[in-house]
Amino acid sequence: MDNFDYLIPISLFVCITYAIKAVVDARVRKQLVASNVSQELISSIIKADETRRRHATLRWGAILIILAIAFAVMEAFNWRHLTPGVVALLLGATGAGNLVAYTLSRKLPD
Repeated sequence: MDNFDYLIPISLFVCITYAIKAVVDARVRKQLVASNVSQELISSIIKADETRRRHATLRWGAILIILAIAFAVMEAFNWRHLTPGVVALLLGATGAGNLVAYTLSRKLPD
């Protein structure tokens, strides 16, 4: 990967998308507070958002750990070329990471 020409536009797109999402979330929260909605509704929305973020972090952590194990297996068996078996290993690891995250999220208190 000596050529980084594609990295700049991709990272720019990701940054712009994240900035737009942050602005939209902030405006929604501002309008919610300004509309004199009950305090219980605001606290339940904030709690649900916090739980969603916590579960997303758990999901990504589980997926990345399982994928790291899959890449370690690929390195241990010296699988350097992209073959259907390697793709199956990576896809299976991603699925296993999602299942582990689902199992862990079911055990977490809300």
